[in-house]
Amino acid sequence: MSNIWGYNPASQYTPGTTLTGYKVEATDGHIGKVDDATDEVGAAYIVVNCKPWLIGKHVMLPAGTITRVDHDNETIHVNRNKEQIKDGPEYDPDIHRGDAGYRDTVGKYYGSHGL
Repeated sequence: MSNIWGYNPASQYTPGTTLTGYKVEATDGHIGKVDDATDEVGAAYIVVNCKPWLIGKHVMLPAGTITRVDHDNETIHVNRNKEQIKDGPEYDPDIHRGDAGYRDTVGKYYGSHGL
């Protein structure tokens, strides 16, 4: 995928859809719920509250990691496993919101783990 920060057309994401509250499923199980999301062109992502799986941890997942959005069941499927997500950069909205350096770190981490 050339752009980790864009929704793949095959994901069935509909621009403008509110994803907050959707469940998030890694390739090997449930990881949490969406706390925040954006569909800004070239900068789209979801923020996942990983409670109760990883208590207190939030992660930012670039839209390019999303393989499918199931609107009927309000579930998002991503192409990373729990271990990859657990080892990824933690997200703190008070520190990282709008931080270009943090976004670069996230993009490199998830981009380097390939599809």
